[in-house]
Parts: sequence; C-alpha cells; structure tokens
Amino acid sequence: MPDTPPCPTPNLDPTADLAITNVTALVHGDGGSIEFLDDATILVKDGKILSVTAGPDVAPSDGVAARDVARDVALATVTIDGRGQVAMPGLINCHTHSPMVMFRGAAENVSSSDWFNKKIWPMEVNLTESDVTLATRLACAEMIAGGTTTFADHYFMMDRIADVVDETGMRANLGWTYFSSEGAAGFDRGLSFALERNASASGRITTSLAPHGDYTVNDDDLRRTAAAGLEHDLLVHIHAAESRIQTRQTRALRGISPIQVLDSTGILAGRTLIAHGKGVVPEDLPLLAAAKGRVGVGSAPKGYLKVGEETTPIRALLSAGVAVGLATDGAASNNTLDVWESMTMTSLVQKFVEQDELWMTARQVLGIATTGSAAAVGLAGVVGSLAPGHQADIILVDLSGPHTQPIHDLAATLVYSARSADISTTIVAGRVLMQDRRLLTVDLPSTMSALAPRLAQLTDISHGKSIQDYGF
Repeated sequence: MPDTPPCPTPNLDPTADLAITNVTALVHGDGGSIEFLDDATILVKDGKILSVTAGPDVAPSDGVAARDVARDVALATVTIDGRGQVAMPGLINCHTHSPMVMFRGAAENVSSSDWFNKKIWPMEVNLTESDVTLATRLACAEMIAGGTTTFADHYFMMDRIADVVDETGMRANLGWTYFSSEGAAGFDRGLSFALERNASASGRITTSLAPHGDYTVNDDDLRRTAAAGLEHDLLVHIHAAESRIQTRQTRALRGISPIQVLDSTGILAGRTLIAHGKGVVPEDLPLLAAAKGRVGVGSAPKGYLKVGEETTPIRALLSAGVAVGLATDGAASNNTLDVWESMTMTSLVQKFVEQDELWMTARQVLGIATTGSAAAVGLAGVVGSLAPGHQADIILVDLSGPHTQPIHDLAATLVYSARSADISTTIVAGRVLMQDRRLLTVDLPSTMSALAPRLAQLTDISHGKSIQDYGF
C-alpha cells in the first residue's frame, strides 16, 4: 500500500495587526521617484509594514499572494477604511526644539542678536523640569495632529523629553544641548543621556550628541564630540553655517568657514545633522561631498523668511550628496511645528531663490519630505517609505475638502492645496496616535490648563540672567 502523502504545510504568514484598505498609497519607485497606488491595501504586523498592494489582483512586493492579503484584512485586529484618502509615510521634523512651544510669540520683531540675548536665553533660565514635560506634551500633540511621526530634538532636560516621547508614542532622535561654557559637565551629561536612552521606548528613541554650535562649543569639545560619536556610532546634531553673516564673521575671526570648523575638528568624519546650513559656501561643498552621505541638513524655510534672511542652498547640497530634510526649528521662531507647512514653503522658496520654475517640483519636495528627511536624521531604510520592512509610521490625508478638489495632479494637490489640518490619522510603529482628528495619546486640555499658570513666570526676564551669550 503506498505511503500516505504528507499533508500540505499550512500557510504560516503572520496575520496583520492593522490593515488600511481602499486607500491611495504614496510609494517610491526606482531611483526614489514618487508614485501613487490606487485602491491599495497596507498590512502592518508588529509595528512594521508587511505589504502594500495595489488593487485586488496585484500581489505585494514581498511575495505574499493576493488571496492571503484578503485573509489578513479579514483577520486583522484593526481595520481602517482609507477610502478618499492618501496614505503617506509620516512626516519627519529634522530639527526642532520641542519645549520652545512655551515661548511661541514671546520674542517677535527683534534682531537675531536681541532674540537670543534679550529674549530667549534669559527666558530659558526660568525653565523647570515640569515646564519641559508639559511643553513637550503640547509639542507632541501639535506634531501628531500635523502628521509628524518623527522629530529630531536639540534641547535641555532631554530626559524629560524622552519620557514624553515614550508616553505619547512618537518616534524621535534626541540630543541634550551643551555649551563649552558649562565645562566638561555639559558634554558628559549629553553623552550619558545618549548612551542610556538610545533604542529606548521600544526602539522609537534614537539619540545624538548635541553641541549647540560651532560658535558656542570650542574646538577641543568638538573634537571630543567627534571622537565619541565615532566610538558609539552616534549622530552629531549641531547648529552650523546658520547664515551667510555668521559664515562671514567666522571667516573674519578664524580664517575658515563654519563647515571647515566641523571638518577640521573631525565632526564630518562621522554621522552629522546640521541645522539650517544657510551659510554654506562653495568651498564647503567638496568637504560635504567627501563625507560620502554621512551628513544631513535640516531646513526650516518659514523662520528664514520671517527674519528676512537667505534660505538653505538645497540644490547645491543635493549635488554634493548631502541628505536634506524638512524642519521647523522651534516654535519660538517658526511659530508652528507644522512640517507640512515647511514642505509647501520649501518648494515655493526654492523656486524663487533659484529663479527656476522647473526646480523643486511637487514630487521633488515629497521626496525630501519622505526618504530625504529619513536619511537626514540617520533613519534611512527605517522610516520615510511605505515599503515592507519599514516601520509602520503612516499618515492618512483626507482630500475630500473643497480646497483640494478637483484633483488633476495628486502630487501638486498634496503640496500646494492640502494642509496639515487635512490629516485625519497618524500612526507610529503600527499604533494609532490620532484617528478622525482625535488625539489618542495626549490629554490636550489638561496639558494646557497645567501650563497656563506658568506662562508669566516663564517669560519674565527681570532677573537679568542668561544661559549663554550670542556673539554673532
């Protein structure tokens, strides 16, 4: 009697935790091109994207059969109907100071020097750990509501900010700001924080070393920072070449540019995130190109317009192989933490400064908002794309409003017509943080009521103290 044939091996494909159906998905094609998949289904398991399918009869790129996708949708723990919406990678804020939302509008219509020396740095003397906690909750609420899923933060009392990131479910790269005026204690505190909290919050927190700037941190401390960054594979997040005026003054004082300072102290030998980079000059470009993709720049155009200054030379930076990402800076200067606003302004401002209407198209700036920003903060291949294996950081954009209809060019509609208020759903690592415009991880009313009694004291500068002196 012949042997009984073995039973077929059961299909062991994992069942999705989350399924997003009937959605138009923004995906990346060959060379990073922006493409849109209609009638798409996105499956998420254990915080990562399992598959993205286009239409009922198209198999996902990871090889799972279309019928298995239908099964997983039926069995998914949570299903979101994305009909009429666009699914995009969550936005990434490549440079901000999240607790500075507490100073929103408190330092207006003053020079850059007075903004620092007579307003912000004297006010920051008043900060307590409780203030930073409350303000970061407010900032996270604003970012979640605006579709930002990851932010690169550069501030003080970073342990409290890390706690709030963990609590609210966001993703962040966090660096504790330090100045050479603090002595060794500032660097030591920043390094200790970076080593202790890296990969915390279930991996949603990565860390960086955060020397304030090339003009507030001396060469010895920059060299020490560079060495520690290389030893521990930490990003170095620093303000540098913040304006052409600053570059000219650094040249006058030292004979070299701010970027050359970073190069001579070894900062550019490791992974580096430069805030602003508006003062990058032609002789800097070979140094940045020699870094071979290790350097990113966060650009926040709204704040630059507000003070009547130049903007980041994105075209030149991209030609040098530098990753450029979108940023807001702090709300004390930018007034919002709205990365969508930064995306729209980046396209418009770049067209203007380059005097080229064919430059920085809607698709180009969507690329900067997604894979470009991910690379700038050192998270390329982790976030920034709706692709299997990437973290499931996803936003849904509702395009049913009259200001987005009719749609002839979806990329143009997103960049030039849609607003952050059109984002209905924000998801980080597969967890829904906002659904139907309702925040699920931040109690905004209680946060505001707790922060309000502190506002007068926070903005008091009668004490005559300052955390630092801005010499430029």
